[in-house]
Amino acid sequence: MVSTSKIKSIDFYRKIPRDLTEASLSGAGLSILAALAMVFLFGMELSDYLSTTTSTSVVVDRSRDGDYLRIDFNLSFPALSCEFASVDVSDVLGTHRFNLTKTVRKYPIDPRLQRIGLEEFHAGSVPTIKSHGDEETGEDIFEHLGEGAAELDKKTFDVYSQQFNVLVVNFYAPWCPWSNKLKPAWEKAAKIIAERYNPEMDGRILLAKVDCTVNMDLCRSHHIQGYPSIRIFRKGNDVRGDEHGQHDHESYYGDRDTESLVAFMVELVPPAVVDGKFQLEDKSSTNGTANAALKRPAPKAGGCRIEGFVRVKKVPGELMISAHSGAHSFDAANMNMTHYVGFFSFGRKTSWRSVHWANDMLPELDTNVDRLTGNIFTSEHENITHDHYLQVVKTEVITLHRKQSERIVEQYDYTAHSNMIQATSVPVVKFHYELSPMQVLVKETSKSFSHFITNLCAIIGGVFTVAGIIDSMLHNAMHVMKKVELGKQY
Repeated sequence: MVSTSKIKSIDFYRKIPRDLTEASLSGAGLSILAALAMVFLFGMELSDYLSTTTSTSVVVDRSRDGDYLRIDFNLSFPALSCEFASVDVSDVLGTHRFNLTKTVRKYPIDPRLQRIGLEEFHAGSVPTIKSHGDEETGEDIFEHLGEGAAELDKKTFDVYSQQFNVLVVNFYAPWCPWSNKLKPAWEKAAKIIAERYNPEMDGRILLAKVDCTVNMDLCRSHHIQGYPSIRIFRKGNDVRGDEHGQHDHESYYGDRDTESLVAFMVELVPPAVVDGKFQLEDKSSTNGTANAALKRPAPKAGGCRIEGFVRVKKVPGELMISAHSGAHSFDAANMNMTHYVGFFSFGRKTSWRSVHWANDMLPELDTNVDRLTGNIFTSEHENITHDHYLQVVKTEVITLHRKQSERIVEQYDYTAHSNMIQATSVPVVKFHYELSPMQVLVKETSKSFSHFITNLCAIIGGVFTVAGIIDSMLHNAMHVMKKVELGKQY
């Protein structure tokens, strides 16, 4: 059995009997200062332990959202009709998608970029004309028709729109190939309808036409941007005198051969009134087609707000806004692609709480990632294409003091360079984007508890030791001074 004396022999901290020690006034003052220093340094170390630091590094992109990237946008075009506004995307891998509508919404707007009405404009799919016009023959097809569709101008348009229950107008341009293809069938259909529903005696329907190269103001007032545009006006339904030029009528998107046009027009004719009663009419010759599928509301304004999102592959590509149709022509000289960017951003939506936290915790992190927001890009004149070149970099922030679902904040930052060029065809607005294969990783880190304890021991031991050295130096100095006073120091 080991004796107690042997155990005491390994004591590192041997004690001096209290009777052999003495207290001094300088030692007491130095002890108080040492204790205050320990408390102060302890508080600083504790604060540093409880706080976090951030480290920034550049790593290979390891996005959690897979191979696709979401692009959110809100764009306003004061001079582009919702009827033909098309959102297209393409990329370097050969992907091409045209006229996206599933995740894109369109709203008519006035020249001040204010929405007209609350309803979304449903343009439907791009019309595909299966039959267009009559076959050309060696003889003049108008030889036996006499006068076809009535040619209207501003004055006669106002008169006829109030005189006839239904006025169907072909807004055309002589230089347009689609208008020229429609012309024979339209004139023949107008003749057939006029023979069946005498304009002078019946007054229920009239087919007419407007040359938009001559009557530019009339076509502009009805927001005609593509040729030909077939519009249906019903007496009493057209809104007039509105400060935005708002009109309430429909557009025809069906086939453009004589048979299809006549069948459609007959279905539009309202019942005749005889002796105060509606006279039913046999329309069995119209093939029983449902006209609802061939017509859609016409735009109520000449501008359009396009908002929504698209998902694209994470490769260089472009998002393009343009006037597009498979059955209409556009006058490039009159197309104005001035646009206002409400917002244009990449990636998943970041919650307001996460953005607020990022601003508070990481003031050096730039959370204003949408470089185009609030900017308006004005065409100095018509026929101008706008190109925006975007370099996109992802930033990922990993925090420690939040819920597991909110620990990671992802955002995409980009630089934007915009340019305007003279277009040789129909002008467009293009957003070229290129994603960096690298990402910026901002990570919060905290000190370990063992590091905190080590520093705490260093503070206590260091202050105690330094204070002891100073006390010893003071004690020795005072001892020497006393010897000198007594004359004992040689």
